[in-house]
Amino acid sequence: MTEVREISAEQLTEIKENFEFFDRDSNNEIDLGEFTKLLRVLSPTATLEQAQKGFDIIDENNDGHIDFDEFLSWWEACWWEY
Repeated sequence: MTEVREISAEQLTEIKENFEFFDRDSNNEIDLGEFTKLLRVLSPTATLEQAQKGFDIIDENNDGHIDFDEFLSWWEACWWEY
């Protein structure tokens, strides 16, 4: 990932709200299906292949889910690249 940007407490709250919005089953993790929906909001022309590639990069511990810490790291560093 690239340069990490500083975030405020207000931004952290907003990021958490975004995470919770896309965590449709409220299990505190975003799975590939949920991430694909998130990516299509950010980039409507995103393909399933792009979603899988982005998901694999963000899922740093390779457990098949994006937890909030992984989501936050991605958001701080480079969400706009996807």
